[in-house]
Amino acid sequence: MIELEVRNVVKHFGGLQALKGVSFRINGPERIGLIGPNGAGKTTLTNIISGVIKPTSGTVYFNGERIDPLKPYEIARRGLGRTFQITRAFRRMTVMENMLVPALALHPTANRRALEKKATEILEFLTIDHLAREFARNLSGGQQKLLELGRLLMLDPKLIILDEPFAGVHPKLRQTIWDFIVHVNENLERAFIIISHDMDTIFTLSKRLLVLNYGELIADGDPEAVRKDPRVIEAYLGEEEEEVAA
Repeated sequence: MIELEVRNVVKHFGGLQALKGVSFRINGPERIGLIGPNGAGKTTLTNIISGVIKPTSGTVYFNGERIDPLKPYEIARRGLGRTFQITRAFRRMTVMENMLVPALALHPTANRRALEKKATEILEFLTIDHLAREFARNLSGGQQKLLELGRLLMLDPKLIILDEPFAGVHPKLRQTIWDFIVHVNENLERAFIIISHDMDTIFTLSKRLLVLNYGELIADGDPEAVRKDPRVIEAYLGEEEEEVAA
C-alpha cells in the first residue's frame, strides 16, 4: 500500500509564509514531478513530508498513519525515503560501507552477507559496483548521487523523494539515474516525488506534475495539461522563456 495525504499544510518562518495551505494525495506507485520557481516552497514541502521540519499547521498521513509529528528516522522506518540536493555520503567510509549503514540501522541483527549481496546487486544496476571498495570522498558528484540512490534502496522505501537528482550530473550518469527511477517505479512499484528545474527531463519523466508558486499549489495534473496552464506559464515557464529572450 502506498498512500500519502498532505492536508492543508502551512509553514511560517518568522514573518515569511513558505507554504499556504498545500493539499494533495498520492495513491499507488505514481511518478510525480514537483516544480516551481526558486523560493516556491518545494524543499520546504518535502522537508515536512520527510519529517526534517514540522508544519506550522496542517497534517501529513502516510498509509493511514499521521506522520508529521514523527522524527525523520521514524518516518524512514515506515517506508518513506528521500535524497537531498547536496549529497550526504559518509565520505570516510567505502561505498559498500555506505550501503550497509542504512540497512543495519533498520535491521541491526540482519545477516551481513545477505546485505552485502543485496548491496552489490544494487550497485551493479547503478553501474558503480566497481567502486564498492572506494572511499566515498573519491567519487564524482554524479557517482555520489548514484550512491545516495543505492543507500535509499537498501531501506526498501515505498515512497521516494528525490531533490534535484539530475543537477550537475554527467549526461551518461543522468541516463543511469533516469533508468533507475523508471525501473524502481514500474518494476518495483514504488512511488516517486521528484524535484527538478530541468524542464525537458521532468515533463518527460513525470506522469503527474505538482506546481508550487509562492507557497501555493497552483497546478496538479497531467504534464501536458500543466504545460498549457496559464498560471504555470506565468509563474514558471514564462519566467524561463523571458530569461532566454533577454
